[in-house]
Amino acid sequence: MSKDAGTKENPWQLTTPPGTSSYEMYKDVKDGKDVIVCVVGKTTLLYDYRCLQDLHAMLKKHGDWMELGSADEQKPAKEGTVEAWGRSEKNPVKGWYGLKKGLRGRFGMYIPPLMEKLALAELTHEAKGNKMRAK
Repeated sequence: MSKDAGTKENPWQLTTPPGTSSYEMYKDVKDGKDVIVCVVGKTTLLYDYRCLQDLHAMLKKHGDWMELGSADEQKPAKEGTVEAWGRSEKNPVKGWYGLKKGLRGRFGMYIPPLMEKLALAELTHEAKGNKMRAK
């Protein structure tokens, strides 16, 4: 991985955990805040950049595999999943890591593959029910 990967000019090329969709992500600054821009087809999602270190710390503390449980913002997240943690009032930002109203979900779909690429976590790659754990 080149050291300039993760820029708008050279985004990370990623695949969803089941391997069914490709997308790209890069680090940017929006309104003075470090963000991860996630481009899936014609849709752009934004996540708080600190989610990477916060999720890594939580997974380290958890110490075992955790189900991803990806869900759209409008749908409830399954308890005990990465998705539920990514929107919980008990996480370090006290709520959503997703920053674009209406598109704040899917945390458990798009952030874990980036963490795998950055060597922060390992993932399973099944058709469904994927899990991750800290490296």
